[in-house]
Amino acid sequence: SIFSLALVSSANAALKTGDNAPEFTAQASLAGKSFTYSLKDALKRGPVVVYFYPSAYTGGCDLEAHTFAEQKDKFDAAGATIIGVSGDSIMRLDQFSADPEYCAGKFPVASDSTGKIAASYNLNVTPVKAGAQDVRGVAIDHDFIERETFVIGKDHKIIATFSSKDDGLSPDQHVTKSLAIVQGLSSK
Repeated sequence: SIFSLALVSSANAALKTGDNAPEFTAQASLAGKSFTYSLKDALKRGPVVVYFYPSAYTGGCDLEAHTFAEQKDKFDAAGATIIGVSGDSIMRLDQFSADPEYCAGKFPVASDSTGKIAASYNLNVTPVKAGAQDVRGVAIDHDFIERETFVIGKDHKIIATFSSKDDGLSPDQHVTKSLAIVQGLSSK
């Protein structure tokens, strides 16, 4: 199928500034409680930072989630919301979203276990290596979505996008950069 071809193609170019952000709804978790997240509904309240990450409970992803949690009040002050998206199951995300070391119950994380959301944003999905484990020693049983952050305006247009691969940003720099962008929007 065309869909499976899109997942294996490594030549995908992520969506860029000015593109319309694809709508999505997904099962998500906030502070250990599952709910249905809707990007469309979130955008009614203001800009949204949609950040894709490979896996909960892995080094860079843990740092990124922790940094977003630490900076959450500043995103709130700028009128922006945050949603993390990974291939993790909702069970893993219920733990990760509530974990005081990581999301700390401050923002939701959504499960894209089929890779459909990642594909709609033209992101690469890499099969997990056999025997891969997270920092807790728990087997990782899902594919990895590349690390990419999108700042989406209320008009559903992508205001900014950046990746670790193309821009050489560390996971915590994704937070710093997206915060600067939403603060710039709120001061206009």
